[in-house]
Amino acid sequence: MASTAKQGSKIVSKTASGGNAAAGAGGGPPIVPLASPLMGKKKKPFLGMPAPLGYVPGLGRGATGFTTRSDIGPARDANDPVDDRHAPPGKRTVGDQMKKNQEDDDEDLNDTNYDEFNGYAGSLFSSGPYEKDDEEADAIYAALDKRMDERRKERRELREKEEIEKYRMERPKIQQQFSDLKRKLAEVSEEEWLSIPEVGDARNKRQRNPRHEKLTPVPDSFFSKHLQSGENHTSVDPLQGLGGLNTPYPGGMTPGLMTPGTGELDMRKIGQARNTLMDMRLSQVSDSVSGQTVVDPKGYLTDLNSMIPTYGGDISDIKKARLLLKSVRETNPHHPPAWIASARLEEVTGKLQVARNLIMKGTEMCPKSEDVWLEAARLQPGDTAKAVVAQAVRHLPQSVRIYIRAAELETDIRAKKRVLRKALENVSKSVRLWKAAVELEEPEDARIMLSRAVECCPTSVELWLALARLETYENARRVLNKARENIPTDRHIWITAAKLEEANGNTQMVDKIIDRAITSLRANGVEINREQWIQDAEECDKAGSVATCQAVIRAVIGIGIEEEDRKHTWMEDADSCVAHGALECARAIYAHALQVFPSKKSVWLRAAYFEKNHGTRESLEALLQRAVAHCPKAEVLWLMGAKSKWLANDVPAARSILALAFQANPNSEEIWLAAVKLESENNEYERARRLLAKARSSAPTARVFMKSVKLEWVLGNIEAAQELCTEALKHYEDFPKLWMMRGQIEEQCENMDKAREAYNQGLKKCPHSVPLWLLLSRLEERVGQLTRARAILEKARLKNPQSPELWLESVRLEYRAGLKNIANTLMAKALQECPNSGILWAEAVFLEARPQRKTKSVDALKKCEHDPHVLLAVAKLFWSERKITKAREWFLRTVKIEPDLGDAWALFYKFELQHGTEEQQEEVRKRCENAEPRHGELWCAESKHVLNWQKKTGEILALVATKIKNTF
Repeated sequence: MASTAKQGSKIVSKTASGGNAAAGAGGGPPIVPLASPLMGKKKKPFLGMPAPLGYVPGLGRGATGFTTRSDIGPARDANDPVDDRHAPPGKRTVGDQMKKNQEDDDEDLNDTNYDEFNGYAGSLFSSGPYEKDDEEADAIYAALDKRMDERRKERRELREKEEIEKYRMERPKIQQQFSDLKRKLAEVSEEEWLSIPEVGDARNKRQRNPRHEKLTPVPDSFFSKHLQSGENHTSVDPLQGLGGLNTPYPGGMTPGLMTPGTGELDMRKIGQARNTLMDMRLSQVSDSVSGQTVVDPKGYLTDLNSMIPTYGGDISDIKKARLLLKSVRETNPHHPPAWIASARLEEVTGKLQVARNLIMKGTEMCPKSEDVWLEAARLQPGDTAKAVVAQAVRHLPQSVRIYIRAAELETDIRAKKRVLRKALENVSKSVRLWKAAVELEEPEDARIMLSRAVECCPTSVELWLALARLETYENARRVLNKARENIPTDRHIWITAAKLEEANGNTQMVDKIIDRAITSLRANGVEINREQWIQDAEECDKAGSVATCQAVIRAVIGIGIEEEDRKHTWMEDADSCVAHGALECARAIYAHALQVFPSKKSVWLRAAYFEKNHGTRESLEALLQRAVAHCPKAEVLWLMGAKSKWLANDVPAARSILALAFQANPNSEEIWLAAVKLESENNEYERARRLLAKARSSAPTARVFMKSVKLEWVLGNIEAAQELCTEALKHYEDFPKLWMMRGQIEEQCENMDKAREAYNQGLKKCPHSVPLWLLLSRLEERVGQLTRARAILEKARLKNPQSPELWLESVRLEYRAGLKNIANTLMAKALQECPNSGILWAEAVFLEARPQRKTKSVDALKKCEHDPHVLLAVAKLFWSERKITKAREWFLRTVKIEPDLGDAWALFYKFELQHGTEEQQEEVRKRCENAEPRHGELWCAESKHVLNWQKKTGEILALVATKIKNTF
């Protein structure tokens, strides 16, 4: 610091002297020029006064003086010795001194280095000597810290763990965020991985796709030709193409430089010699004495691969395992698992011969262990394995598994039979041996063997049943009777007896046998398990034994069920049978349920739907005739019967059914409308009009009026339709469909003002009718009033909050107007208000750009996993990406979840028209006709159009499919 102050004083003195020179020398009065412009002005007050304390002249304008070497001393190298000759080691050079001073000055006084208890990092007394008492004090403090730390260790570690987990949940690593994408990398094939382009490859096409150098082998004729001519050029001289330079270099053709070959070189012979040499080498590894090849010359490389150990673990683990197993074998040599484990360890590590030696030693130590002998037979090759098994049989003559293994080792059928017969001599009570032996025999020999088998094993149901199947009808009955005597507690014998009677046309005995079976089994203390018997009935159904199946169902369907649970349980059983494909079982359950509950409309309906889906038209109509006899007030049953007749083109029968329905239900709206539809579909328009007029007088409902208006409208009688609509609105002004029809009729007549008035009047009466709001908005958009359409939709959303249809129309309105940003903003708001709306999520997927659609579809599936619109959007997404198989799977899933959604069928049909076969297209069309969909935006636009009122489901399907454009 002293040197610094000294230096500063010198600088100040120099600059000060420079400043004083301007004022005057020696402190006298300043020398003023004679002719000066300042003479007339007042003298500055600070001139001639001493400078203030700390004043540095010129500092304000940057002229702070300069420093010379004389101020700071001569320059010295870092390796120069210091002036102190007795300096301690580490301080004897200038560089050491500077380093020490820098370390002293570099104390970190940052706030982050400050501790509330210890102050700044480091010790105040670090420069002092470290003595023994300091060391003892530090040891005591360290012991105290350790003791205190152990007291709080568990709590602290638990708290830290919780904090880390919480931090990881709030701020996950990038690795965790992309873990699901990493898992999906397992599905990427090698071709897809290789086809991923490099990022940021700025090279041109020729650099990115270099053409590989083509190497064409030179033919032998080329070599022989040039050897004869005495040339040995292996490449073309680049100078040859310059023209005029054909003269070779001097001395190039001298006889001493290029002596031509003296003998002819045949390359074909060289190739033959090479092949001969390879054959000789391969023949050295073959056994020419026995004529059999030990090593296959053609496949020896493949054999080399199989010799490599398949174990990929650590060698040290193998050594430890080997040592442990050796210890087990030595301490307890008669413990079979130790020998088996040791052999398998050596087998896994590729040491097959060591494994064989070990297991053979194990057979010596544990000759009575079946597992050791079987392991030895597995490890040994062919003939040796047979010898091992023969030795095992001598030690264990009663072992069934060893006999079975011996039969498996034989390749000849006769040898197998011989082994099994020898086994049966020693172990005649083994069902497994009998079954294996019978399987090898012809039917006649098998029957003889089975007759002996049931004598040896009278308690084996399988053997008795197998014998009964091979016997004639009379003998089979005797066999089954004997089986029942020997095994009175098994139900399969009784069921087989019933199937036998049914197969021989004696169906009246089937019910008796099953009833006797239940009685006999209960008498022998057997609990009748209802589920097991139903499973047996399903197996009978699949085997074609319909009478047995129905008899079993009738016998056990009511066992173990409370009276109030019968209907519910039986319906579940029927659904289960249908799911398992046992249709006769389900039919039998429905028949029994209808006997018990003849007046239950729900049971008749379930049975009717079952016959409609899985039965014939005749069975359905027979069931419906019985149904309406028991439930005459059930309108739906009458209508199903009439529709079945109508679909069969039997219109008079359908009329007669509806006439009977009128008698049972005189003022039923459904039956009136069904009769009207029947007549109108068959072009009996006058009869339909008369029926509607009667209905309006006897059963005046809003639907009857609506159908009346619709009939006149589709037939082109616009004035009559308008009059009927006006009359209907006098009675039912709160029925929104009438207002819609009135507005649409006016739109069709191009009376936009009247249509607008109709919609507005309808909205005053029915403010919560969403379709009315949508029709008014689309009318305004059609006439070009976009702002008014937007205002109508906003007003509709205020009147009907959380309405996905209104939000969807608002988004589409902006999208059609080209305002995609506003459409995206509206969609975000819509999803906030209706987070579980499938139609909104489906639209949101295709509002995104192509790269983001997949992510959006995943979000949609999380929110609406089983919504058909979302599933349909995913199917369309796969379709747009040309993933045909996945798209078909998602279409199938959609129509399975919601078969009433016509849009899904139409898109599926369009997809199959582009990518499917004719059979697939026909299947989709048939399934759609069976489902008879009635909903869907695209579907309703065509099916409810006045020009398509008489079209069938299949025609509408084709019409909607043609209107769909692949713009997604």
